[in-house]
Amino acid sequence: MIDELHIFGVYVPAALIWAIFAVILTFALRGLLLRMPLHHVLWHPALLEMALFLLIWLGLACLADGFLPRWAIS
Repeated sequence: MIDELHIFGVYVPAALIWAIFAVILTFALRGLLLRMPLHHVLWHPALLEMALFLLIWLGLACLADGFLPRWAIS
């Protein structure tokens, strides 16, 4: 897995960057989930949102590890 990203001369943990993107995507999808009737019958909707966040975070990290060029990372 990629450990750090070099952004404008600053080394930033890659997990932090992917988590920020995952939060943005989760909030975007949260609006869609609130409009679905499935969201109202769930026992604990926050668990669904947390699982969605974790799955998106894992997916972004795996995609970045496979497709991000090696010269952009250290």
